[in-house]
Amino acid sequence: MKALNFVAKLLMVIGALNWGLVGFFGYDLVGDIFGGMDSGLARVVFAIVGLAGLYGLVCLFRCCSCGPSCGCHHKK
Repeated sequence: MKALNFVAKLLMVIGALNWGLVGFFGYDLVGDIFGGMDSGLARVVFAIVGLAGLYGLVCLFRCCSCGPSCGCHHKK
C-alpha cells in the first residue's frame, strides 16, 4: 500500500507541475515528451495521472492513514 501511495503522489506532482507549466507558460511538457497532447501515449499518461488524482481525493477525505483498525473512524 505504501508503494501505491508513493506512485499516486508522484503522479499527482507530475500532473500539478505540468498544469503549472501550461498555466504560466503555455507549455505542455507531458504532451511534448509523448508526441503531442492528442497522441495516444500522452492521453494514456493523462488518464493515469487523472486516476492518481481520484485516488488522492479519496485519501484526502479518509479519517487518517493508520487504517480502520485504529478506531478513529468512529470518534467524534
